[in-house]
Amino acid sequence: MVAIRRRTELFLPVTLSRYPMELRQIQHNTPEYDRVVALRHRVLRAPLGLDFTPEQLAEEADDIHLAGFEGETPIACLILTPLSPQVFKMRQVAVAPERQGEGLGRKIVEYSESVARAAGCEQITLHARETVVPFYLRAGYAVVGEPFEEVTLPHREMHKWLK
Repeated sequence: MVAIRRRTELFLPVTLSRYPMELRQIQHNTPEYDRVVALRHRVLRAPLGLDFTPEQLAEEADDIHLAGFEGETPIACLILTPLSPQVFKMRQVAVAPERQGEGLGRKIVEYSESVARAAGCEQITLHARETVVPFYLRAGYAVVGEPFEEVTLPHREMHKWLK
């Protein structure tokens, strides 16, 4: 486990053009976490015929879980996994399908970068599905290395230095 400085409750209310979204850190193994796992499953796993194992979810206990809520309903989420005090891995980025195209993904990525910066992170790395590489390029991430397969889909490794 990597020791990091962490704020336990970070709130950033964000108002989008049509909908309000409250961004906040959530705790592992809580009812909020369970609702976010359901969103991740619906968006990222079910379309591939995959599920989360109890072991995979248990491994997330020390990660930083961020989510965007409309009321108590999660509509966007991601996880930051500290690889070292200076490098975090962004993963499991998901936006409710019916809400995609509204800027929610951009907002939660920006929020995660501010949370990472506050924790002392200097670089974020991620594995992007090939179909979302343009999204991350627009957010300032750079492609590193050659394409590879992960969870049956082509991916690219991407990095961003935080300022």
